[in-house]
Amino acid sequence: MTLPSGEMTANKGDPVTLQCNYSTSATNVYIYWYKQLPNRSPAFMLSVFSFGKGTTEDEFKDRFSAALNSKSTTVPLMIEDVRVSDSAVYYCALQPTVTETHSTLIQKH
Repeated sequence: MTLPSGEMTANKGDPVTLQCNYSTSATNVYIYWYKQLPNRSPAFMLSVFSFGKGTTEDEFKDRFSAALNSKSTTVPLMIEDVRVSDSAVYYCALQPTVTETHSTLIQKH
C-alpha cells in the first residue's frame, strides 16, 4: 500500500481526493480507510471490496466515498464539501496484510 505522505490543503466546501495505491496478487481485494484525529486511535470509515459491497460508517455516508479501480490498483477517497472537522490523518489498509498459520502441539500422557 502506498499513500502519498504530506499535508494537503483545501478550501472549505471544496471536493478533495486522497490517493491510495495497492499491490497484491490476491483476486479478492479488501481496502479499508481510517481517519485519525490528534491523540486518538484510528477510526474505521469505510471499506471497499473487489467483489461484493463494502460498508460505510454512518457519520461518513453523506460526504465520503471510495471506489476501487483494479486496473490502476488505486482506491481514492473522495470527500465532498470539505470541512475544518475533516482535518486529520487518513490511512488506507489492504487485507490481508499478514497471514499466519497456527499449530498447537498437544502431548498425551
